Amino acid sequence: MYGWAGRILYVDLTKGRIREKETPKGLREAFIGGRGINAKLLWDLTRPGVDPLSPENVLIFGAGTLTGTPVPMTGRLTVTTKSPQTNLYLKSVSGGHFAGELKFAGYDHIVVYGRAEKPLYLWIEDDHAELRSADHLWGMDVKETNRTIKSDHKDREIKTVCIGPAGENLVKYASVMNTVYNVSARGGVGAVMGSKRLKAIAVKGSGTVEVKNPERLMEVSMKIVERLSAFSPDWCTTDLVDFINRARLLPSLNFRSGFLEDGHKIGYRHLKEAGYVKGKWGCFSCIVGCHLHSVIKEGPYTRHTVGPEYETAFALGSNTGVTDPEALIRANELCALYGLDTISTGSAISWAMECYERGVISKSDTGGLELKFGNAEAMLEAIRMIAFRRGWLGNLLAEGVKRASERLGRGSWKWAMCNSKGMEHAGLDLRTWKTRVLSYSVNPRGPDHLFHQVASSFDWLERILEVEEVKPPLTPEEHAKVVAWYGDRFAVTDALGICKFSGGAMHTNEKVMAELYTLATGVETTPQDILTAGRRIYVLERCYNVREGFDRRLDDIAWRFLNEPTDWPEPPTP
Repeated sequence: MYGWAGRILYVDLTKGRIREKETPKGLREAFIGGRGINAKLLWDLTRPGVDPLSPENVLIFGAGTLTGTPVPMTGRLTVTTKSPQTNLYLKSVSGGHFAGELKFAGYDHIVVYGRAEKPLYLWIEDDHAELRSADHLWGMDVKETNRTIKSDHKDREIKTVCIGPAGENLVKYASVMNTVYNVSARGGVGAVMGSKRLKAIAVKGSGTVEVKNPERLMEVSMKIVERLSAFSPDWCTTDLVDFINRARLLPSLNFRSGFLEDGHKIGYRHLKEAGYVKGKWGCFSCIVGCHLHSVIKEGPYTRHTVGPEYETAFALGSNTGVTDPEALIRANELCALYGLDTISTGSAISWAMECYERGVISKSDTGGLELKFGNAEAMLEAIRMIAFRRGWLGNLLAEGVKRASERLGRGSWKWAMCNSKGMEHAGLDLRTWKTRVLSYSVNPRGPDHLFHQVASSFDWLERILEVEEVKPPLTPEEHAKVVAWYGDRFAVTDALGICKFSGGAMHTNEKVMAELYTLATGVETTPQDILTAGRRIYVLERCYNVREGFDRRLDDIAWRFLNEPTDWPEPPTP
C-alpha cells in the first residue's frame, strides 16, 4: 500500500481494549484520508442524537494521505467528533508534529470511544499500543503533561496530543493541544477527550511512508519547495493585524467596531520592533515557519513562549480592548497551557465585558473583577476562571456565549457573537467584508475562516467561474460558486494533510492535488475526481448535521451584524 499507512487503531476505553484494522480500500479511495475518512467514520460510528460528552460519542484522529511523504507542508492532523458546544459535526485541524509521527508508527487514524474509570493515556510505539495510567498527569497543564510523558519514557522525541485543565473540566470549547503549542481548537474536542478521561496520546514511530513513484514525487516536491521559498521569511498571520485594522475589519470591543485606535500595538511589526519576537518555527515538513518565538524579558509576564497568531490577537486583544502586547502574549500562553480555544475564550470574555459595562452583571457576579474593556488583568484572570470553572462567572463563560446568554437573559443574546449553531465568530467584521457572510453561514461547524475562502486573484476567479474575464462585483450566483469551489478544495487539502498557508505557492488546486495524490498512492486520479471527493466530504459533513436535526435556519450569522451598524470612526484625511 502506498501513501497510506494502511491501519486504523480502535481504542475502547470502557473495556480497556485496543485493536487494529486495515483501512478499507473503498474508504481510502472515496474519502482520501484525514478529514474525509474521519467524517465517514464519525457518520458510521455514532447514532443520531448521541450526547457529545457520553461514552457513545467517538473521538477520531486522522493524518493526511500525503503526511510523511516528501511533499512539504503536509503535517496536518484532523480531530473529528460531535461537538459539545454546537451538538453538530465538528472537525478541528492542527499542525505540529503528531500526524507525521503517527504515520511513521504505521497508523492513519485512531478512533477512541467509551469512557475510562480512571485517567489514562494511550502509548503507541510502532506496532505496540497500550493504555497506561494518567493519574499522575491529571491536573497538569499542557506543558507539564508533555514534559512528564517524555521524561517517563526517557525520550524527548516522543510526539503528543493532550488536554489541559480546561478539557478535564469539560469547558465546552476546550482544545486538544498538539505538541504543546499547536491547537486543535474550536467546538470542544478537548472536552470530549476529557469526558473520556483520556489525558493524552503519545506516539513514537520508526517507520517510513512508501510512495508509488518516489522519483517523480520528489521532483514535483522540490519545485514546490522552490516556490515556497519565495515566501517572505518575515511573514506570519499577526502581520495581518495592521492591514485589517486600517480596512475597518478588525473586530474590536466585542464586535462593536471594526477599528481600534491602538490596534497596531498587537500587530507583528510592533511586536518585532519592540523586541518581543526572537524568531520563528514551523510544523512537520514546513519550510515557511509562521509560528512566532516570543520573549518577554522582564516584568510580571517574563517568559519564553509562542505566538500570538492573528485570531488570538483579535480575540484576546482588540476584541477585549487590550492592546498591551505583554498581556496578549501572556493570555495566549495561558490558553495554550490550559488547553483553551483562544477565539471562543476571547469572545466569551468580551461578551462578559459588554454585559458588565451595560450593568447586566456586576462585581458581585465577577468575583470582584472590574471587567471593563481594556482591563488586561481582568482579562487574564477571566481566562483562569474559565479553565477551572471557578466561580459563577467562570462556570457561565465555560459554556460558550450562546448558552451563557440564554442562561443570563436580559437581552444579552443580542451581543453574543455566535451564530445559531452556537460557535463564536472568527476575526473579521462581516459588516465591512460582506462577501464573507455566505462562507461563514454555510460552514458545517460554525462561522469561521477554515472551511472556505472568498478572496482570490482574478486569474483564479476566471478559472473557478469558467469565464474569460471577471467583471466585479460578482453576482450572487458567481459568489456562491466561488464559495462552493473553495469548500470542496479545502476538504481535500485537509484530507491530504496540506497546510492552507501553502496554497499560494503550491497552487493547491485540483490539478496539483490530483498529481500529488496519484504519485504518492498509485491511484490514478483526475482533477475532477479531486473536486468530486471534496464535494463528497463536504456534503457528508452537512448531512451529519441534518441527521442531528439541523436545517437551513441555522445557516446564519450573529444578530449584531444584521441589526447594528459598526461604530468605527471615519478614516483620517490624508
